[in-house]
Amino acid sequence: MNDPRVCLITGASRGLGAYLARRFWDQGYSLCLVASDCDRLQTSLSGLPVKKGQHAVALVCDLAQGDQVRQLIHRCADHVARMDVVINNAAILGPVGRFVDNNLDDWQKTLQVNMLAPITITQSYLSSGLSREGGVIINISGGGATSLRPNFSAYATAKTGLVRFSEIIAHEVKNRGIRVNCIAPGIMDTSMLQEIMVSGEELAGQREYANCVRVLQEGSPGMDKVGDLALFLTSPQSVGISGKIISAVWDTWWTWPQHLEELEERDLYTLRRVTARDKGLSWGDK
Repeated sequence: MNDPRVCLITGASRGLGAYLARRFWDQGYSLCLVASDCDRLQTSLSGLPVKKGQHAVALVCDLAQGDQVRQLIHRCADHVARMDVVINNAAILGPVGRFVDNNLDDWQKTLQVNMLAPITITQSYLSSGLSREGGVIINISGGGATSLRPNFSAYATAKTGLVRFSEIIAHEVKNRGIRVNCIAPGIMDTSMLQEIMVSGEELAGQREYANCVRVLQEGSPGMDKVGDLALFLTSPQSVGISGKIISAVWDTWWTWPQHLEELEERDLYTLRRVTARDKGLSWGDK
């Protein structure tokens, strides 16, 4: 009997991270679960049903602390011999409101947790003995990466940087058979949404606040589609799909294996500059 595949999930103590932990556990994965809150992390761990042949370990790590992040993969190596999937899920909202009024220390912490920590984990993983051909890196990276998001400049900047980073690294590790993609999960009823509500309409902005109210009143698509997409991206069906930012809610990603040549040859589902010519205008381009 083969050993189970192993998945690392950051931010695994609550919300989407805890949900993904359960989904991957149910699919037979062993887990390295990472979060800064020890008590919550242990609760997430203890909530997993016992399964023969699978094991899960809780690793307390504050992603705002660079030294701790740099040691994380080395700590994983004390528990697992290989790592098949890395999911950089953990994030903080950061300062809300006009950039000119933001605290720059909070801004820097947001960049550290949301962008630099996943970058550090990715480098540590790729340079370690845990990485394998066929490995998968998934970065949760919606939240302003593909559209304007006023009043959330730190969060959106970090997530946009993470998407571009993922595109570049996907190209660099292609010859190693490692795939790197980003998931845009859409609006979910999580603690982050509650933070926006607490910030209020004046700081968050009318549109952002209204979207949160709508989700609270009508519900959201939930986390199932994110879990489905994450599992798809780790499956053999997704071989050939890399360097993309994929909406769990709006993209028909399950059909993409039928269009691998088009996905490979074109800049579909990537960050790109929009020119006048792209919009059918005759000015601005040679």
